[in-house]
Amino acid sequence: MDAFEPAALGPLRLRNRLIKAATYEGMSPGGVASSALVEHHIGLARGGVGMTTVAYCAVHPGGRTFGDQLQLGPSSRPVLRELVARVHDEGALCSLQLGHAGFFSKLRGPDGRGPRGPSWALNAYGASSGVPLARAMSDADVEAVIEAFGDAAARAAELGFDAVEVHLGHGYLLSQFLSPATNRRQDRWGGSPDRRLALPLAVLERVRRAVGPDRAVLAKTNLADGFAGGLEIEGAIEIARALEASGHVDLLVPSGGFTSRTPFFLLRGGLPLARMAAAQPERLSRLGMRVLGKLILRPYPFEEAFFLPLARQLRAAVSMPVALLGGLVSRASIETARREGFDFVVLGRALLADPDLPTRMARGELERTRCNACNECIAEMDLGGVRCVLE
Repeated sequence: MDAFEPAALGPLRLRNRLIKAATYEGMSPGGVASSALVEHHIGLARGGVGMTTVAYCAVHPGGRTFGDQLQLGPSSRPVLRELVARVHDEGALCSLQLGHAGFFSKLRGPDGRGPRGPSWALNAYGASSGVPLARAMSDADVEAVIEAFGDAAARAAELGFDAVEVHLGHGYLLSQFLSPATNRRQDRWGGSPDRRLALPLAVLERVRRAVGPDRAVLAKTNLADGFAGGLEIEGAIEIARALEASGHVDLLVPSGGFTSRTPFFLLRGGLPLARMAAAQPERLSRLGMRVLGKLILRPYPFEEAFFLPLARQLRAAVSMPVALLGGLVSRASIETARREGFDFVVLGRALLADPDLPTRMARGELERTRCNACNECIAEMDLGGVRCVLE
């Protein structure tokens, strides 16, 4: 039961059950992986985590949320290959999170088209850059997305990544297809819970085929979208059962929230509006954040292990491996996760504050991270790279 002992994750063997969450690093200017990104993940590996996750990699240029989101282009590949090798040198494994923005984007694609999602949608995030509306994807668009995920997964395997995490949560494209609030289609990609699952399942099948049997596939899913009409825990459980039945996923990573509507549902704690406004690249975005931030962004008070009540229900509904994340800031909460049957523990802000937390906790030198959930690190993502401001 010890979270600090070696454990199997699909075909992999991790030195412990602690995984660094995929949290946007802000270290890929122009979409190109940087040396700072390499050093960031080396530091996490050196601190003793079992596996670190490189975050938020767009599977296609048209699937980016913003211009500095990581892509697997030619300029990034040697940097990422070095990142994986050096993480391995420190004794940890390395995963790459794969995602697509869907309608939640500030960008037009390489062909000049605006963002697209499962259905027509307002895109307030893109208003300041001239893309306030998103159109519904055609059948050909959907098929292209499936291939883009597969191609990106194959590239990740070529670069040496041990695992890929497919992002089905947080209001990005696959989450948009899963949510009844944003998928209003009446074709094979929507109109019923089973059809809303069709694209995510097709993506996971294609990803599994691309990476083969020697690498792990993780799926980040939502426990709840966090707003009326969105996905609730009952739907989340049905999604988990479908993913288990597919046989394509080695580990479920349940999270929650919709970045376009309830971004702090998964970031319980402070709401650093002033710093977030300063980080916005466009004047209109800065003004909007200052003036409307308190009206638009709802704060959620921090509670230790805040997703546990919902995740416990999902854990009881499936037999496959499931991780717990969300406010795990002490050895006691990590041990609680293991007692309740969660196979792995996924840590985000705690490891930003204390990268050596795994080593120190295993030695009995640390009982609780110094992270106070101020969330200032969120703004730092766009101000030179994510970091804990307590340093």
